[in-house]
Amino acid sequence: MLKWDFSEVSPQGDGEEIKRNLYEYLNLRIGAFSDYYRETLSEYPIQVNHQNALASFQSLLNAVRKTGHPLYLLIDEYDNFANELMMGYRHAEEDRYRAILSGEGVMKALFKTVKAAAGGRGLARVFITGVSPVAMSDLTSAYNVAENIYLLHRFNALCGFREDEIAAMASEIGKECKLPRSQVIEALAMMRTFYNGYRFSRRTEERVYNPTLALYFLKAFQRDCDYPDEILDSNLAMDRGKMHYIARLPEGRQLIFDALAEEEPVDVRRLADRFGAEDMRYAPKDTGFVASLLYYFGILTMGGVTPFGKLILTIPNLVIRKLYAESIREMLLPEGKDGNMADRAAEALYEHGDIGPLCDFMEQKYFKVFSNRDYAHSNELTVKTAFLTLLFNDTLYIMESEAEIERGHTDLTMIVRPDMRQYRVLDILIEFKFVSLIDAGLDGKTLEDIDDAALRALPVVQAKQREAERGWRAIGKNWNVNSAMCCAFTVSAWWRWGSSGW
Repeated sequence: MLKWDFSEVSPQGDGEEIKRNLYEYLNLRIGAFSDYYRETLSEYPIQVNHQNALASFQSLLNAVRKTGHPLYLLIDEYDNFANELMMGYRHAEEDRYRAILSGEGVMKALFKTVKAAAGGRGLARVFITGVSPVAMSDLTSAYNVAENIYLLHRFNALCGFREDEIAAMASEIGKECKLPRSQVIEALAMMRTFYNGYRFSRRTEERVYNPTLALYFLKAFQRDCDYPDEILDSNLAMDRGKMHYIARLPEGRQLIFDALAEEEPVDVRRLADRFGAEDMRYAPKDTGFVASLLYYFGILTMGGVTPFGKLILTIPNLVIRKLYAESIREMLLPEGKDGNMADRAAEALYEHGDIGPLCDFMEQKYFKVFSNRDYAHSNELTVKTAFLTLLFNDTLYIMESEAEIERGHTDLTMIVRPDMRQYRVLDILIEFKFVSLIDAGLDGKTLEDIDDAALRALPVVQAKQREAERGWRAIGKNWNVNSAMCCAFTVSAWWRWGSSGW
């Protein structure tokens, strides 16, 4: 068994330096293979060529073939350093990419050797894993014998934990910690909300858990007999660079916003499967292309099929939803004084149920940025999504948009995590009511001169307020809503009334 992990190969330097890095790594792995199987290979020593790792690999193949044993090659993160090059800002990085993957580049030469070895020259099987098909598209001419098993339904759970596996592990930890069954069920529900939801084939309904994050939670649960404070360890956080790369593509920024808003499903006729250097640089970056990249990066997953046979892509869970919310906030609100103001406004709502500072910040700061960006002509859903980007806090809350609550719906639901009930933070339910300029009988200039009291007195606003109050009475019966407040603010061509309850 020979293992290569290309995440260990540095992408720094020009094409020749990357070639040296790759050859050095391959020779180290070949040397380790020789040491591990020294008894089997005692009569057939492997010659390591420090100038040419492909020659070293040929020597390994010859030696293994003489032993009569089959050789299995596992290649992990085959696309790692190629992706890093492709996601760079500069054309020089694209040039380096082409230097190692196109023509007679070092990667193509390597995979030609692997292909030849698999044709009866000592290599029995090759198993290749990676994040996306970015590099593979440029390698297909060198390695066109591979079978892509990624979308086959029988492999759906290959790289994730099934529900029954997570439940069994949580149950064992509960027994070790002598926890009540109710707490084990609660822990499983939290993990399902934050880590489950991945689906990799349209031919199955089964969803799987992110294994890295699930194990992070379970290790803390076993060690402390309690949940981790941070639902996502910063050391395990998804690479924001991928999201920022997507945002730089045409249609990318809007697609990120639309996926979080969830007004309309993100759907594609088929997943794009070509992402080579030329495709990434010159091919049309339509919604299908960008959505496919989000899927391969693990930021969207399969959510079903439309009545017209198109594939629906959705955000899998709250951990990934947080990535979307934080990425949008970073795009629109760089770190600094405004970011601190937003945090304080959110805390006023969490701790005191005071939505006023947040509404003021939205009107005076946040939507001035929105009006200059891609979302200037969005509808009222933009406002709800903007609130979500500023309020998302998975340390304290389980966040849901359009949550169904006992036969009713609320636009934004923030339920305190079960393990955070000890703190004086509030459950928050927010309902948004939209009044257009046409419905209000106003124009933009007149609206700018009207104060909050006059806005609230408008008949159409009063009607929306009564509508919200009827909803609160229904929800309050089941959720013990004991207080409510509202705020009004103007946003370019919109006027929105928001109400929160706790």
